Amino acid sequence: MDIRILKYFLIVAREENITRAAEILHVTQPTLSRQLMQLEDELDVKLFKRTNHSIRLTEDGMLLKRRAQEIVSLAEKTKKEFRHKEEAISGEITIGSGETKSVHILAEMIAKFREQYPMVQYDFYTANADDIKERLDKGILDIGLLTEPVDISKYNFIRLKKREKWGILVRKDSELSNRENVAPEDLLNIPLLLVKRPLVKNELAGWFGDYYDQIQVVGTYNLINNAAVMVEKRIGAALCFDLGNSYDNLQFIPLSPSIETGAVLVWKKNQIVSQTTYRFIEFLKKYKL
Repeated sequence: MDIRILKYFLIVAREENITRAAEILHVTQPTLSRQLMQLEDELDVKLFKRTNHSIRLTEDGMLLKRRAQEIVSLAEKTKKEFRHKEEAISGEITIGSGETKSVHILAEMIAKFREQYPMVQYDFYTANADDIKERLDKGILDIGLLTEPVDISKYNFIRLKKREKWGILVRKDSELSNRENVAPEDLLNIPLLLVKRPLVKNELAGWFGDYYDQIQVVGTYNLINNAAVMVEKRIGAALCFDLGNSYDNLQFIPLSPSIETGAVLVWKKNQIVSQTTYRFIEFLKKYKL
């Protein structure tokens, strides 16, 4: 598959209109249509459902869209790495991170690294640990900041000293808001929002113990900012880290017995990386955490 044609395909998928996509790409409509049909022939699938006024992706088209985005992103990243290979240390480092207070430590490391290498740029991606690991494995990300529990057997890692404290995020008018901490039995009649990651859910199940089968789970989430909105709208209370976020109507209450979680900086084992990323990793190893 030609990278250029995949880029064309992504523009058409976004615009859902051949004429508009052709104008954006500065090609003729017949040329663009022919290249899309050749792509369908090459893959032996139908990528679009065509109507008089628009085109929509088929299921195969949606699968190709996800793969094409990854391929194009990786191709662009590779070009940037080679473009800066012979120059002074510059280029781009791609970093994936979950929502964690340990981001402050990562930011401190980057600030110190920038004192030595001010030409380096950083591309940040926020997601949960499973998503970040998938992108690390595909080479889309260079480094990940993951919160435990997480399987890091495939990665080199540096464990950070900072620990994250678990608790419950509730509205300030909640019956729990005046508590210093909450125990499992305090949450039996509270609709709960849980983290979607299986390893984390297992750890929370262990904290609930025999009460776990009695809790009311109304939903799951992967990013706490979205869960906080659900809490504000009275959908439920969210089990989460204490991120120190200032939500006007919300309050964080620690769990008792307490649960604390660590964080790790990881990169793939035996991975060939750019000179810029290599320098940054070596810097991380020497950084006093």
